[in-house]
Amino acid sequence: MQTIKITKQQSGKKINRIITAHFKYMPENALYKAFRKKDIKVNGARINEDYIAAEGDLVEVYITDDILNGTPLAFSSGINTGFSVVYEDKNVLVVNKNQGLPVQPDKNQGKNTLIDLARNYLIEKGEYSHDIGEAFLPSLCHRIDRNTGGLVIIAKNSNSLEILLDKIKKREIRKFYQCLVKGKMPKDSETIKAFLFKDEKKSMVFIGNKPSKGAIEIITNYKVLSYKNDISSLEVELITGRTHQIRAHLAYIGHPIVGDGKYGDNNYNRMLKAKYQALWANRIIFDFDTDAGILNYLKGKVLAVEPPFLNYY
Repeated sequence: MQTIKITKQQSGKKINRIITAHFKYMPENALYKAFRKKDIKVNGARINEDYIAAEGDLVEVYITDDILNGTPLAFSSGINTGFSVVYEDKNVLVVNKNQGLPVQPDKNQGKNTLIDLARNYLIEKGEYSHDIGEAFLPSLCHRIDRNTGGLVIIAKNSNSLEILLDKIKKREIRKFYQCLVKGKMPKDSETIKAFLFKDEKKSMVFIGNKPSKGAIEIITNYKVLSYKNDISSLEVELITGRTHQIRAHLAYIGHPIVGDGKYGDNNYNRMLKAKYQALWANRIIFDFDTDAGILNYLKGKVLAVEPPFLNYY
C-alpha cells in the first residue's frame, strides 16, 4: 500500500488521473481492478474513479509495489502489464501488446483495453486530450486476440488511419506470427487452405475442408523454424485474417498451438504445464507497392519483437 497527499495543484482533478500520473509505469488495468475491488480509499473511505480530489486529501492505494512500479512479470505468470512502444512518430504508434489484454472494449469489457491504455499514454505525452473534444481518437488499424501478444498498429490521425487500413486490405502491410505447435509439421513450409465458420453464440470458429453455408475460405502460410522435443516453432503469415484463424487452422491439421485452451490439446498442455498460448504477432513489414501519401517514409520498414515463450519449452 502507498499513499498520496493531494496538493493544491491536484485539487479539482479526478482521482484516477492523479494516481495514473503519480505511478507512471503502473498498468491501467490494475488501477481499474483496484477501483472495482474498492482498494482505493480517500481519507479512509472507499471511492470510485470519478471522485474529485481536494487539497489535503490522503489517498491510500492498496496495490502491490511491483504492479505500481510496472515491474515486468514472467511469461508464465499470465498477468498483463499492458504494452511497450516499439515504434512511434507523429502519425503512427506501434506497440507490443501483452497477453491477456483485449485490444478494444466489448460488451463485457470496460476501460481495461489496449486502445484505452494507448490513448492514456498519448494523453500523458501531451499529444492528445480527452478534455478538448478532439475530432479524432487514436484508433486501432487491426486486431489480435486477447490471449495473443504482439505487434499492433495504432493511427494517431485520420489520414494515417485511412492509409493504413487501405494498405492492410491490399496486403501491402504484411503481418507475421511466431508460435509453438504440437508435433512435427508435414512440410518445412506450406500454404494451407480451408473454410471457417464463426459461431457467435459459442464464441468459437469451426474449420472444414469444403464450402458450407456461412463459411468463408481461409489461407494460412507457415514455415518451420525449428523442431525439438515434439514441438515445432513456426513462422506464420496470414493471407486472410479471420477470427482465431491461426489457432483453429493449425489445430484442424493436427498441430494445435501449445497452451491454447480453446482449440488445443489440454492433456498435452497439462503435461507441458503450459497455461498460456504460445502465439505472438512478432513482425510487421511495410511492403508498400503503391503511393502511401504522408506515410511513404515507412516503405520497406520492418518492425520485429522476440516472443517471450521461446525459452520455455
